[in-house]
Order: sequence, then structure tokens, then C-alpha cells
Amino acid sequence: MNEIREKEAIDAYLKLLQVKGANSDVLHRRSLFLDLLAQKLVGQVSNGEIYRDIIETVMDSVPVDAWHDSLTAAREFYPFWMKDFKAIAALNINPGFDVKPIDWRPVQATLKLLSDSLETEKFEAAENWPLKAYTQALRFEGAEQALVDTRVKLAKIILIRLRTAPEKDSKAYRAAVDLTLPLFSIKHSRRLFLVVVREFYHFWSGNPDAASMVLKEGAGNALI
Repeated sequence: MNEIREKEAIDAYLKLLQVKGANSDVLHRRSLFLDLLAQKLVGQVSNGEIYRDIIETVMDSVPVDAWHDSLTAAREFYPFWMKDFKAIAALNINPGFDVKPIDWRPVQATLKLLSDSLETEKFEAAENWPLKAYTQALRFEGAEQALVDTRVKLAKIILIRLRTAPEKDSKAYRAAVDLTLPLFSIKHSRRLFLVVVREFYHFWSGNPDAASMVLKEGAGNALI
């Protein structure tokens, strides 16, 4: 098999991370994941849908506590594999590379434990505000009550996972999500969670246009 494309892409990606200040531990972990990913990418057509499908397959063999770091690598590596130099340049100019991963993990839990806790869990005002806004937006779009209930429960799980985060920012949100995804053993449920993740973020982060982001076609249920 011809692995030149994958090798060149990995080398270019890791070299840029190093220039941006990634330490040897980060480079080593990313390299291990990308070597695993490259085995599945060899011979594949350079296509976003194919890449996302392969990521979903590869992640099944990744330990739960390594999901955040691995998915970060998968997201950042994509334009290198695609040879999308414009996207690489944009990432390079903007803070698009996570060279200093967040040193935090949500409290260990199972999906059942998290789901059961929703029956008695109390949410603070800062948590209830985005939940109420998300609920109202779903209802305004004509969502049936069963759909609203399901999505709001998933949004509550996100909030519970974020409670111990040192900072309430996009980096913590992404880490909480990435380390919750492997708790969903049923892929259909995982994909629905991802849709909620992307919708609810706009409410959680205070985006004034958040209501326009719900129940839209192409909202995305892929891991990256």
C-alpha cells in the first residue's frame, strides 16, 4: 500500500504543532493516534464523508480517557490529509490548534448514572437560563414535546459534566463533550447527542442568534 500521502500529512501536522509549542508528550500522543488512523485512511479517496466514517470506526478502539485528545487530533489533521492549504493557513493564523490541552476531565460516570440523576438534579440559575432558552427555541420551531424532552435531557447531561470545569469556555465544553461521547454505546443515541451538543452550545455560550440554530438540516451528527 502507498502510505506516502498519510506520512507526509502526519509529518506536516506534527511539525506545525511543534513550531506552535506543543510539548513532546502531546506530540507523542497525537502521533500514536494518527498512526492508527493512517492505517484506515491509506487508499481512501480524499473525501470528508469518508474521513468522518473512518473516524467513527477508529474511535471504537480508543480508550475512553483518550477520546478528547484523539478527536482533537482528528479535527486538526483533516485539512492536512485533504491537502486543503487554505484551511491550514486559516488555522495557523487563528488559534486553531490545541497545542496545550486542557488539564481537566469531568467526573467519571456512566450514562445510566447521569440519566438517573436528572430525576433529582437541581440546576442553578446560570444553568437554567440556557436550558429555558433552548426549550423555548425548540417549541417555537414546532418540535413535539417528546423531542423537546429528549433534547433538554441531553443538554442537562452536558451541564452536569461541565460543573467541575475550571473555566466555563469553549475548550472545557469540547473536552466535556468528547469525554461523554464514548458513554453512548448506541450510535444512534450518540449521534443525537452530537446534534444537541452543537445546538445547545449557542445557548450556553450566550450567542444572541442561538434560536436560529435549532432543528436545522445539516446540523451535523458526526464526531468531527
